Amino acid sequence: MKTPTYAAQYAASLHDPEAFWAGLAGQLHWFQEPPRPVLSQDPDSGLDRWFRGGKLNTSWLCLDFHVQHGRADQVALVYDSPVTGQVRRYTYRELLDLTSRFAGGLRQLGVGPGERVIVYMPNLPEAVVTMLACARLGAVHSVVFGGFAPHELAVRLNDAEPCVLVCASAGLEFDKVIPYKPLVEAALALANHRPDHVVVLQRDFCPAELVPERDVDFRYLLQAAPVDAVPLDATDPLYILYTSGTTGRPKGVVRDNGGHAVALKYSMAAIFGMQPGETFWAASDIGWAVGHSYSVYGPLLHGCTTVLFEGKPVRTPDAGTFWRVIQDHQVRVLFTAPTAIRAIKKEDPTAQLARQYDLSSLRHLFVAGERCDPATYAWAGTTLGVPVVDHWWQTESGWPMLATPVGLADAPAPRAGSAGHPVPGYNVQIVDESGRPVPAGTTGLVAVRLPLPPGCLPTLWRDDARFRSSYLDALPGYYASGDGGYQDAEGYFYIMGRVDDVINVAGHRLSTGEIEELLAAHPAVAECAVLGIACELRGQVPVGLVVLKDGYNLPEEQLQQELVARIRERIGAVACFRQAAVVQRLPKTRSGKILRKTLRQLADGEPFVLPSTIDDPAILDEIRAVLAARGIGQAFAPRVPLG
Repeated sequence: MKTPTYAAQYAASLHDPEAFWAGLAGQLHWFQEPPRPVLSQDPDSGLDRWFRGGKLNTSWLCLDFHVQHGRADQVALVYDSPVTGQVRRYTYRELLDLTSRFAGGLRQLGVGPGERVIVYMPNLPEAVVTMLACARLGAVHSVVFGGFAPHELAVRLNDAEPCVLVCASAGLEFDKVIPYKPLVEAALALANHRPDHVVVLQRDFCPAELVPERDVDFRYLLQAAPVDAVPLDATDPLYILYTSGTTGRPKGVVRDNGGHAVALKYSMAAIFGMQPGETFWAASDIGWAVGHSYSVYGPLLHGCTTVLFEGKPVRTPDAGTFWRVIQDHQVRVLFTAPTAIRAIKKEDPTAQLARQYDLSSLRHLFVAGERCDPATYAWAGTTLGVPVVDHWWQTESGWPMLATPVGLADAPAPRAGSAGHPVPGYNVQIVDESGRPVPAGTTGLVAVRLPLPPGCLPTLWRDDARFRSSYLDALPGYYASGDGGYQDAEGYFYIMGRVDDVINVAGHRLSTGEIEELLAAHPAVAECAVLGIACELRGQVPVGLVVLKDGYNLPEEQLQQELVARIRERIGAVACFRQAAVVQRLPKTRSGKILRKTLRQLADGEPFVLPSTIDDPAILDEIRAVLAARGIGQAFAPRVPLG
């Protein structure tokens, strides 16, 4: 069969999106085919919906279909946990058996179509089973990071109003045990809504005490009789995934069943170049959109083997862990965040550990979640000897918007610093504040012309008005991504970060991402963040925070001079870059995104709410001390209480 070309697919997707997506929907098994037109408007909200009237079940497509079509004994899921020393493999038949029986157990607890279930677990096979079991019943799952603070869990309990919460008794961070049950109890005490039951997966290294009448052992539910998949409307919600909001109240991104399945099935082949039966590894926590789309649903919809990893890229036990996983499980495509590659590079800058493993199975490395600086891009490509594909998407989109679709013929080659070209289905444009396209090379707002393709959020959980105000109202006719960037003369897109990461120095608009690129290229710098802090004279001035590679002991003043010289040479004196401070680590979300806005607020002495997604709040105090010692910004002012 001839491989379709990128140009033809992209043109078809924009010329007649309904015909394009109707054709791809035909690759899935529907209990009831969606009627034409496949794109319509919700009669109540007026918002776009895909495949209304079609019936299917995502869990059935991920499991039953493959068992019935020759993949019953193929490995569906590999659980690799260097923190516990365990590797477990589950065939499609075994995963279906576990899922259908756990779904039967949930049904006994009153879980049915439309009910919500909160999943508060680390990367465990049982978490995947829970997600698929909810999908099987038509229940809506919402995964919350295991170990998330009780207040944040309580907020999600109040918003989703689940009838059941499924948790693990504990998680592991390197060699540190984190008991989850006390966090759950604290959240339940804070919440206005409490589920009827708490299902607990007991981990041997830290079992939890169960509350009589309310708590149920996970293994007990696996004794239930298996249940069949429930036919669902394509527009029924599959899951809610909370993302940060500007008001401090998280936004519940909704993913529907039909559009999600069609888009992810397509993306596995077109974007990632995967064939059924091959092994795909998205090194992500299931609490993130990447974990949902490409650790669980995408690979299983496509008949691939997926790797579920419980650990970190370093210190489990060393910076060669990722390379071992690729070798041991014959990974064809690795998808991870640039932060993970930078962490590995920091501890093993000459890639000695990579040479200890056979990486010949790997075809591509995909990176996303944060802009990949060219220095990291080049290091990864040289180390692995495969193309590195930077691409761009968001929790809201659920799958890539910009990429190099390696499964389509004649796709433009990936390029360092660029997130690639629009994926078929996405009419991505760079516009000004009025929604007018800007010339090539001009930085503007990254927006997507409506309608959004299948797989994107159709709305926010129980809040159509907030969906409109957050994404549609600012640029009529477009989805406003909130990111800034530009498109070059050859059609390559460059995402420079959130719009508030563009700083104004004496009237000159500068991208912190561009400055970070130059700092990261210094041989001593492992990773960095550039902040635009307040300045009475110039409005804002950039300040760099840099983390050094292991083994570099460059005097800080010398390093600062070299970094300042780099910026002056490449951008000019207009950047007014004069200060760089060495820090031990940078504050990040659990997906690896650096919390630049929080750092700027800290440096400016502004009050701020402690982000719910922060990995380790203590880092902020460490950086506050460094900034104060260097007299940078207002970090030396009286401490502002964290929210």
